[in-house]
Amino acid sequence: MRVLVTNDDGVASPGLAVLARAAQALGAEVLVAAPAHDASGSSAALTGAEHFGRIEAVEARAPGLPEGVPCVAVDATPGLITLAAARGRFGLPPDFVLSGVNRGPNTGRAVLHSGTVGAVFTAATHGIEGLAVSLAAADPEHWDTAEACALATLRVLLSARSRGRVANLNVPDLPLSELLGVRRARLAEFGAAQAHVEERDGGEVVVTYSGPDESPDDDTDAALLKRGWATLTLVNPPTSDDASPLGPVTLPG
Repeated sequence: MRVLVTNDDGVASPGLAVLARAAQALGAEVLVAAPAHDASGSSAALTGAEHFGRIEAVEARAPGLPEGVPCVAVDATPGLITLAAARGRFGLPPDFVLSGVNRGPNTGRAVLHSGTVGAVFTAATHGIEGLAVSLAAADPEHWDTAEACALATLRVLLSARSRGRVANLNVPDLPLSELLGVRRARLAEFGAAQAHVEERDGGEVVVTYSGPDESPDDDTDAALLKRGWATLTLVNPPTSDDASPLGPVTLPG
């Protein structure tokens, strides 16, 4: 099995090595291809900087990466990197895409904006299954907890393969001994923060952020993560809605 490991934090992130080790533990052939610079919030954008008509990819070394794992830094978003890999830009196309481990959570409907999840959405459009992994801290300490959760989740996903499936795993930044477990969760209405847009006198627009309101017994990814669970959510990639009723569109005249 060939696994592409990418992220949106850039090639200097230690989260890449975490996922590379998890894939290697299952006997996978691993390639790391990550943005040369931070590409957070890029969603599934297909953006890259061209150098003489080509997107530049140069050999690099992610921190902590196991010996023998090839690694390239690409001057592009994770969505474009995944697209290029799916089309054979880095050798044979991958059978699976691992994205992360992201610094900070990717929860709720805000996953739409995440470059970490965007890479897996892009893989899904090419029929490639993928897992996005995030560690819920801006400066995480417990990378080993994320690695254990990613490995356990990978085993489950690979035991029943599904073409183009998108899985999103969020892990609290806790010692493994304090983790409550991995639990299936639905997407919260918002992400880690809820945006509020106000227009003040004079036409000034102000955007503020606050934590989402979850009840103590909420089963959303954001609420369960806050209580100490790692959360696993299967997310549908963009699909057409052919079932909802819609009247005919009639042109005038």
